Amino acid sequence: MARPPAPMTKIRSLLMLAALLWGLQSPAFGAVDVIVNNDVPLRQISENTLRAIYTLRQTRWPDGRPVQVFVLADDDPLHGEFAKGLLGMYPYQLRQIWDQMTFSGMGQAPVQLSSQTEMLRRVAATPGAIGYISIPAGNEHVHILSIR
Repeated sequence: MARPPAPMTKIRSLLMLAALLWGLQSPAFGAVDVIVNNDVPLRQISENTLRAIYTLRQTRWPDGRPVQVFVLADDDPLHGEFAKGLLGMYPYQLRQIWDQMTFSGMGQAPVQLSSQTEMLRRVAATPGAIGYISIPAGNEHVHILSIR
C-alpha cells in the first residue's frame, strides 16, 4: 500500500501549481506587441528608439511625421510588463519623466487609455500613433513593430 505524500511535498506541489496558474493569467505569459498605425513606414525599431519615444525624447518618426504615444494606466499589469520588459524602466519612472516634461513645458504626457481594445482602436485611427497590446491585433490599420 502506497504511503500518502509528506505534508511538505503537498505544499510544494500546490505552490508550484499556483505559480503556474498565476503565470498563465499574467501579461508576462503572453507577448507584449508594439503596434503602430499603418502610416508609420517602419517595420522594426531598436529598444533605444522605443525608449526614446516613450520618454518623449523622440517626438517624430524618421520621415518627419509626429509620433502620437498611447499608454495604459500606470497600474495596469500590461503597462508594467511593457515598461519593465521593453523599456527597462518601472512605470513610476516613466510617470516622473512625463510629469517633468509636462510641468516644464517641454512636452506633453502620452494619452492614457482604459483598455487594450481602446488602444487598438485609437492607434488604428490616429496617424503616427504607437501603442502596445497583448491581444491579437486583427486590424488592417495597424502593424506590429519588431523590436531589435
